[in-house]
Amino acid sequence: MPTDKKKEPGKKLQIALYWAASCGGCEIGMLDIDEKILDLTAAADIVFWPVAVDTKYKDIEALEDASIDVCFFNGGIRNSEQEHLAKLLRKKSKVLISFGACAVSGGVPGLANMANREEIFKTAYLQNPSTENPEKRVPKTSVKVKEGELTLPEFYDTLLPLHQVVEVDYFIPGCPPPPWLILDAFNAIIEGKLPKKGSVLAPLKAVCDECRFKLSEKKIQTIKRIYELEKMEEKCFLEQNVICMGPATRAGCHGRCMEGNMPCTGCQGILPNALDQGASMISALASILGLETEQNMSDKEVDALIEKIPDVVGTFYKYSLAASLINRKMMK
Repeated sequence: MPTDKKKEPGKKLQIALYWAASCGGCEIGMLDIDEKILDLTAAADIVFWPVAVDTKYKDIEALEDASIDVCFFNGGIRNSEQEHLAKLLRKKSKVLISFGACAVSGGVPGLANMANREEIFKTAYLQNPSTENPEKRVPKTSVKVKEGELTLPEFYDTLLPLHQVVEVDYFIPGCPPPPWLILDAFNAIIEGKLPKKGSVLAPLKAVCDECRFKLSEKKIQTIKRIYELEKMEEKCFLEQNVICMGPATRAGCHGRCMEGNMPCTGCQGILPNALDQGASMISALASILGLETEQNMSDKEVDALIEKIPDVVGTFYKYSLAASLINRKMMK
């Protein structure tokens, strides 16, 4: 849909929504716009939404190319079915929006890039204490039974964000995207006021700028997890020795986690002009840990600090590993 034109009077927009490798929270996020969803239904028809509308793949395949005005695609690409739908919806849509952290940067499912397909299947189907599988079966793309052949999508070795598979026009971050960002996007679509292609439909500043706590120049000498705090204080989590991803995370969430006395975990994604969200946060953390002071810490002291972070990848790349500079563990 052209970004400089409003929709034609009396003609409803054609909107599609799809759910790939994600938890489905983005689907619920759509409903978080509450009564404003009535304004959406007045302006648009939903032609494809598998979680809510009984539309078949063949119905979408039969549509003319670019007949869908806007598609909100959430989730990364983990298997061949999701890749097929990503390419199909790209072909059928004028505007394709990468919707939510999993589509934008891989999200939590992207942490599986720390293993390969073989290790994932082994953990899920062979070595899981809650799985009973005496015949040691793992999923196959096809199997013959007396009724015929059954097929499953191919499970890929690496999860990819949407933009690494097809061209994406816009990005809306978040886990899930906040309702005000969704509404802003809908209003821009309806009014024909979308920004230039490739834009992230969220503020340019950091989460810290929206947080009710403010960081002073104080240096800290240790790292704690949230449950280790004896008392929650009304000040920045970093000053309480708890890692908060706010300095390396794009704003737009209104600091909701901090309002609930929890540190930011980075779901709004990387800041503009940064190359790697995790590396940016590690750099920010080093500047307040006293590692860049004249009184350098010994290697032993640095190692002791690192040991206090039990899951480095999960802490600094919880939502962005699949889109980071080193986007997966290299397997031997």
